[in-house]
Amino acid sequence: MKNSNQQRLILIERVLLLKEVSIFSETPESILGEIAHLMEEQTVDPNINIVTEGEIGNCMYIIFQGQVRVHKGNQTLAILKEKNYFGELSLLDTETRSATVTSQSECILYKINQEPFFDLIDFRPEVLKAVMQNLSKRLRDANYKIFELSKKTT
Repeated sequence: MKNSNQQRLILIERVLLLKEVSIFSETPESILGEIAHLMEEQTVDPNINIVTEGEIGNCMYIIFQGQVRVHKGNQTLAILKEKNYFGELSLLDTETRSATVTSQSECILYKINQEPFFDLIDFRPEVLKAVMQNLSKRLRDANYKIFELSKKTT
């Protein structure tokens, strides 16, 4: 992964990007401005493992440009594109990554590290509320998919 010498997005553009990312879409713009300050831009070449299953996580990523593949071994779990995110559980804990994420094209990512995020939620607990609501929705969706798959196998 390469850190870009040129910052591609100014602060207001980062706020607008965050507003379009579902995990932060309900967060007030004043708070998004604070989150935008935490974002670190990275450029990733194609076919690079950005996160690896089993490693300790301490950050999340937002895809500004490009496409990534979320997988366990050879099994693809998801293909994510612009304005998607991954690694969000690592904002809340330092457990191991549940899947590998590999770039499928050159990607421009914005990374949010856990420690500065924790510092922010100490002062802005409403950020945590928005993240938890989005994670709850993802969990409900996953439960529904598991239920549907179990109906097919019985």
